[in-house]
Parts: sequence; C-alpha cells; structure tokens
Amino acid sequence: MSEQTNSNKIPEPALRRLPWYLSYVKLLNTQGEKFVSSTQIAKKIDVSASQIAKDLSFVNISGKTRVGYDINELIDVLEIFLGFKKLHTAVVFGVGSLGAALLSDSGLEQYGLKIIAGFDVNKSVVNTKTHQIPVYHSSEFLELNNELKADIGILTVPSGVAQEVSDYMIRCGVEGIWNFTPFRIRVPEGIVLQNTSLYAHLAVMFNRLDQ
Repeated sequence: MSEQTNSNKIPEPALRRLPWYLSYVKLLNTQGEKFVSSTQIAKKIDVSASQIAKDLSFVNISGKTRVGYDINELIDVLEIFLGFKKLHTAVVFGVGSLGAALLSDSGLEQYGLKIIAGFDVNKSVVNTKTHQIPVYHSSEFLELNNELKADIGILTVPSGVAQEVSDYMIRCGVEGIWNFTPFRIRVPEGIVLQNTSLYAHLAVMFNRLDQ
C-alpha cells in the first residue's frame, strides 16, 4: 500500500469531497463489503465516477480492474491523508451554546480533533466543566497553554471580539484557527485559518428555498 500525507497539492474542492467518500466506504465496511468501485461511490455521493477517480489519484491509491478499491486499504489511506489518524489538540474560545455543543461533541475525536479545554470571560461558565472538559477564564490561556500545548483554537466568540481573541490565541501558540463567527478574521502568514459560517450556509439555503 502506498500512502501520501501531504495534502498541500490537492485542490480544495477535491479535499472537501474526500471525507464524503470516506464516510460511505466506512458504511460499506460495516456491511461486510470488501471492494468498491468509483461507479458505486458515484451513485451514492452524486459525484461523477471520473471525478472520484481523479480525486482519489491525489491519495496515491490504485483500484483493481473490474474489482475496484480494497475498502480497508482505502479507509486507511484516506484517514492518513486527511489527518484523521493524527490527534490534534484544540481549545474552544467562547463557551456559549455553540461552544458548549462543540465541547460536548466527543465524536470529533475519531476524526483527529481532541478538545481539551474551553475559555470564556463569563463568570457563569468559568471554572465549570462541560462534558468533563474544564472551562477557564480567557486570561489564563497564555499561562495554561504552556502545559496544554493546544495547536488549534476554535473561535465561537461574539463577532465584535473575534479578531482580538484570534490575535490573542496566536500569541499564545495556536497554529490553526477554526472560525465559527461571521467575522472574517485576519491571520499572519503561516497560521492556518478555516472559516465555517453557519449563517452563510443558512443564507444560501434560505435563498434557494425562496426561489
């Protein structure tokens, strides 16, 4: 089996599709299937078989003629390529309803993301635990991250302080930010930023419903 762990050269649309393939082949694996073709995946994922084959060429795995891809091998290669087998530690800044929900989502760990602490300024949540994960005052992060060594910061604070909190997390050693706020924060070169705007996705859905 050949494997590739560097996803820098893969186009982002293709990278976003790979977890869809992984989810489906994992389902097939639980059903006892041993092989899957790009045509089979295409029927379920609504992506053309040729596009699937092209996407999978980035992970450097080859299917067998008239047989397809070995499912166990495909799962292993995709999980390594997507980084799901390497555990990343993260903290959540802003333990409101969304932040608390993320702290409670133990399923993230199977995809390589372990949330180890929450941070907030609200006295009602500071020094409490959510899903057994401690919540500290935001001002303690600089000192605590010397021990926690979190490399990802999850941003769920109000938009008005999003940039300020982002800058603070970076000064404290965070190397990547998963931004759930509607505010488009700016980060220095070398810091990985992923924006996930629930509101933007809602706007697209509402707009299409009303057409």
